Amino acid sequence: MATAPDTRIWEEASRDDAVVVSRDEDFVAHVQAGGARLVWIRIGNCSNAALLAIVEANWTDIQQRLGQGDRFVELRA
Repeated sequence: MATAPDTRIWEEASRDDAVVVSRDEDFVAHVQAGGARLVWIRIGNCSNAALLAIVEANWTDIQQRLGQGDRFVELRA
C-alpha cells in the first residue's frame, strides 16, 4: 500500500476497521466522510527517530482516545 492513492488506503482501512497514522493532511477530509479512524501527526521536519519518539511518548493517550470512540486524533509537537 506504500504507493497506493489515499482513497485506496482509506477504503482498505475502513473495511478492516483500522487506524490510519499519517502526516498527510489529505486524510483529514476522509475522516469527515466516515469509515476508518485517523491519527494525524502534525510535526515539522524531523528524523524518523525523533518522530517515533514523539509518537511513542503520546501513544497511551492516543490509544485511550481511540478506545473512547474518537475517530480523529491530532498529534502536535
